[in-house]
Amino acid sequence: MSQHPVPARPTAAFVGASWVALIIAVSAFAIGLWNAKMLLSEKGFYGTLLLLGLYSAIALQKSVRDRAEGVPVTGIFLGLSWSMVLVSLLLVAVGLVNSTLTLSEKGFYGLGYTMALFAVIAVQKNIRDLAAAGPAPRPTPAEPEVQATVWHQ
Repeated sequence: MSQHPVPARPTAAFVGASWVALIIAVSAFAIGLWNAKMLLSEKGFYGTLLLLGLYSAIALQKSVRDRAEGVPVTGIFLGLSWSMVLVSLLLVAVGLVNSTLTLSEKGFYGLGYTMALFAVIAVQKNIRDLAAAGPAPRPTPAEPEVQATVWHQ
C-alpha cells in the first residue's frame, strides 16, 4: 500500500470564503424562492433540485477524490454521482427555460444554483483536507530575547 502525501492545510481565509459563498448562494436562492410569485409546486421543484444538486456534487467530489487516493469506489456509485449532478443541472436549465420568469430572474436562479454547487465542492474539499491534515499546529511561544547586561559602576 502506498503512502499518500498529506494535503496542505487550507488557509483560514479560503475556508471562510468557501463557507461564506455557500451560505450566500443557498440563502439568496432560498430567499428568491420565498419571495417569488410562483406556485408552491414550482418552489418545491427548484428547492428540491438545489438539495439534489448539493448532495450529488458532494458525492461526486468525494468519489473522484477517493479514487485519486486509491480508496475503492464502485463504478456504479461514481456513475450515479455524475448522473445526478448532470440531471440536476439539466432539470434546472429546462425548468428555467420554460418558466414565466423574467430573464434577469432566470439568470439569478441559474447563477445562484451554480455558485452553490461550486461552493459546496470547495467546502467539502476543505473539510476533507482539514481532517487529513490533523489538528492545527499550536503556535510555539517565542523564546525570550537574550540581551547582554552591562554593569556600570
